[in-house]
Parts: sequence; C-alpha cells; structure tokens
Amino acid sequence: MGPHVAVAQFGGSTDKAANRAAVRELVAQAAATGAELVVLPEYSMYAVQDPKVDYRDQLEPIDGEFGSLVSALAKEQSVAIVAGMTVVDEQSDKGINTLLVVGADGELVDTYEKVHLYDAFGFRESDRLRAGDPRAVTFELGGMTFGTMTCYDLRFPEMARLLVDAGADALIVPAAWVAGPAKEDHWMTLLRARAIENTVYVVASGQTGPQCTGLSMVVDPMGVVVANAGEAKGVASAVLDPERVASVRKRNPSLANRRFTVAPK
Repeated sequence: MGPHVAVAQFGGSTDKAANRAAVRELVAQAAATGAELVVLPEYSMYAVQDPKVDYRDQLEPIDGEFGSLVSALAKEQSVAIVAGMTVVDEQSDKGINTLLVVGADGELVDTYEKVHLYDAFGFRESDRLRAGDPRAVTFELGGMTFGTMTCYDLRFPEMARLLVDAGADALIVPAAWVAGPAKEDHWMTLLRARAIENTVYVVASGQTGPQCTGLSMVVDPMGVVVANAGEAKGVASAVLDPERVASVRKRNPSLANRRFTVAPK
C-alpha cells in the first residue's frame, strides 16, 4: 500500500489567528488518524469573500507567521503538509496565491503559484493577484508522485495532464470553491473527471460554507470517491495504493493511447 493521506477542511476568515488555530487543530486530528500527508484548503492563511476588498496589508512572506506555523506543525506531528496562503510579491503591488509543500521534517519542499486566476462567476482574482507561470510542481511520498494545482486550475484539464506528464499519479487540489448554482456539482464532477481521464488519485481539500462548498474528498483512479469530509469542518482520510493506479492504467490505457501533447501557451 501507499501513503495515508488526509484532507482537512474549515471555513477560513479574515481572522488570521482563528485560521491558524483551525489549522493546528485539524493537522493534529489528521495525524491522529495515521495520516502521512495533510492537505489543507486554498486561502488557509487569510480568506476574504468580498472581491473589492484590498487586503495587501495582510500578505505574508513564505517564512512569515503562517508559513512558520505550517513548518512547525509538520515537524511536531511528523506529517507532510500542503496548505494555501497568499504571499507577498516583491515584483508588483499584488499577492501570489501560493501552496506550501512542507515535508514531515518541517522543511519547505517546494511552492506552487496558482496558474489560472479565478476571473469567472463574477470574481476577478487577477485584480489583486499575480498569476504564476505554468510549472509542474511534484513531490514524492510513500512511493507515489504527487502533483499540485489550486482551485480554478481544476477547470483546465491541461493543468492536470501537465502534472501527469511530469510523473504524477496523484493530484492535490486545495480550493476555496465558491458556492452557487450548480457549483457543488461542478466540483464533484470535475474532481472525478480529472481522476478518470488521467487514471490518478485526486486529493482535494476545500473551504467550507456558507461561502464555499466543502466536500473535500479523495477520488481513486476509476473515479470512485473513497473518502468525503462532507460539509462541516473536519477531516477525511484514505490510504492510496500505487497498485490500484497500475491496475487501472492496464485496463484503461487512455494515457498510453493519447495522440496529443500538452504545452503551456
């Protein structure tokens, strides 16, 4: 068997101290289940729902208060952690929607900067954030390769395929999937679609309501939901199996049969 992973969800707010307390609680809860990797939502550091609010004064460097907490928790609980925050951009007056990938030793493994900004459904994330350049951010854990993307990236199948081409057999998707007509269905459908078409696990952690859908889940390479955290604050976990990936890819060789490549614009 492969690594034991957990998705940990909560409703973030503009109270950074409360957000950090929730992260501390959920990481400890996930570690108690035996998880080796804990995935927290997008905007775990600071979450504001009003697209007109200027929150540049709330941005932090990667090694700021939030990033330092994530590193300390990873080391304290002996778990790898992926968590979303908004980082200061030294080259502009905007922030960067960033995922921290921290190892179980507390060391920063890598960062992922959100490529597709949420300029949809009445929001304009690009008004206050700078998009990252397309880059396949992957890391190894428990004999499997994980690739990272964030929220709106899920709507772009090329992003998932870029990660799979880089060797990912599991995709990590932190999100703050805004609630609304058909949005819950889109979230669940797209998570399962990315799993099915790429024959990979999908490990997705979303902010909870009332603003966001919650429904953090782990989906297997056949599109089967093997763990679901529901709508409230909490944790769901599952053990991934690399043999399941190999078996599904043998029966459904869609990656081997493809006739297109993916390249950034």
